[in-house]
Amino acid sequence: MNYDVLKEYTDALSPSGCEGNIRDVIKSKVQNFGDIVVDSMGNLMVHKKGSGKRVMIAAHMDEVGFIVTSICKDGRIKFGTVGGIDPRILVSKRVVFVKNNLLGVIGVKPIHLQDREERGKPIPKKDLFIDIGATSKEEAEKYVKLGDFAAFESEYIDLGETIKAKALDDRIGCFLLTKLLKDDYDFDLYGAFTAQEEVGSRGAGVAAYRIKPDVAIAIEGTTCADIAKDEKDFVTTLGDGPAISLMDRTSSASGKLLKMIINTAEENKIPYQFRRGIVGGNDAGRISRAREGCLTCTISVPTRYIHSPISMIKKKDFENTLKLIKLVLKNIEKGEF
Repeated sequence: MNYDVLKEYTDALSPSGCEGNIRDVIKSKVQNFGDIVVDSMGNLMVHKKGSGKRVMIAAHMDEVGFIVTSICKDGRIKFGTVGGIDPRILVSKRVVFVKNNLLGVIGVKPIHLQDREERGKPIPKKDLFIDIGATSKEEAEKYVKLGDFAAFESEYIDLGETIKAKALDDRIGCFLLTKLLKDDYDFDLYGAFTAQEEVGSRGAGVAAYRIKPDVAIAIEGTTCADIAKDEKDFVTTLGDGPAISLMDRTSSASGKLLKMIINTAEENKIPYQFRRGIVGGNDAGRISRAREGCLTCTISVPTRYIHSPISMIKKKDFENTLKLIKLVLKNIEKGEF
């Protein structure tokens, strides 16, 4: 399978609330698949007309990132995080500003200037800054303004069976949805590339209100904690197939839909696993509660090191997830669900 489109998707710089770059790239790939609408929230929706049930497949376009909150007299740039990022991973990471591709590095006071207490604790976000090489506030303001967005700078690398890139949560879902939209179905299929998932799934609720789905599947790149010390702490395992969510902080999967998905996987000998954590949430939570609600489930590609510049997936997990969702859609089309 060719993964060039995934590279284009992960290379796009689009933190939550600043999805224009990735939306333009996705639009260029799906513009011939159906009727396209971009709403005021920034969601990109593709409608493949049919009859009967309304089926919504959602994948979010945005990624975690940074926003400029102040600029110091000496040119250091203070920032807030956009979405959930562990501050322990931030020191020395390279970032790139969305509006002008300006590179910077996240810095902190040198270790030889830290006292013993500081050295023994994770560095709090308030003590970090972005360094663009400016030596004064005036110089920095030539390139950066308050409210500017930045994202992790990271190279997409194909490692053979594995892919390493930034933003695989959820550009891997966007790539999946792009593939799914190439097929035709008798029902009304809505592909929703949603905005602002990382800051509360804001776009998904708006999209679902517009679409009014009967059935919805959220597709994600979900956390893969298979390098934890104790196997009981694993959430998903790289290479064990698509991860099916039973519940999380924002939603519980529809029993009917869940049973059909599991039966489909087992009948077709597609490896699968259950997502073994219930913390966090995704677009399924907002979609399931829009208007009168709808039957909802989440199917994810296990992803190591999400919300960092070096997330990783297995190609075979992606390919099995694609195969499973295609068969699930065919079963919905046949009226088996």
